[in-house]
Amino acid sequence: MTFPNHRNIRGFCAALTLGAAFWSGSAIGAPFFGLFGVKKASESLHRQDPPKISTRVMERVNPANAHVLVSLGKQRAYLLVGNEIAIDTPISSGKAAGMTPTGNFRVQEKDEDHRSNLYGNFVDGKGRIVRAGVSARIDSAPSGTHFEGAPMYYFMRISEGVGMHVGILPGYPASHGCIRMPAEIAPLFYQRVKIGTPVEVAH
Repeated sequence: MTFPNHRNIRGFCAALTLGAAFWSGSAIGAPFFGLFGVKKASESLHRQDPPKISTRVMERVNPANAHVLVSLGKQRAYLLVGNEIAIDTPISSGKAAGMTPTGNFRVQEKDEDHRSNLYGNFVDGKGRIVRAGVSARIDSAPSGTHFEGAPMYYFMRISEGVGMHVGILPGYPASHGCIRMPAEIAPLFYQRVKIGTPVEVAH
């Protein structure tokens, strides 16, 4: 019987170590995906800056003097008094160009417990979701189910089919046109705007 010499043993052990490192997800301390320049999906999302609230300006803002500016390019919304910013918050607007209209609007409706009449789920008689994420316009309800609109808490309508409300912010435009806000921020806007409050939506 013959044995490999010490050089071959070293080479064999090095190969085993490298192979094990690849399969275990790391090699010499580097993530497995990093070896190939591939990022995890969560790392590819744009991380938005958190909301910023000016206590000094918030003390003065009220439904009589507030106005709102929405920047689609920055994916931010601002509650203002004159040129002073009371709240600067991340948003998520329409996932395709034009879904969130630009221009000058006014708050047309306020509904703290609003539900969409277009998007939601088909649920059965016991309230269990049978099909999620459907459109009342194009999807047909399975037998024994009915449409239930998606909740849009603290809804502030600015045009037909578009409003500001609580919603999921994935870090990029993802809505059907509405302006989604963080759950802790939408009520603050809601309390300080009225029917008729100016809302500018800019590119």
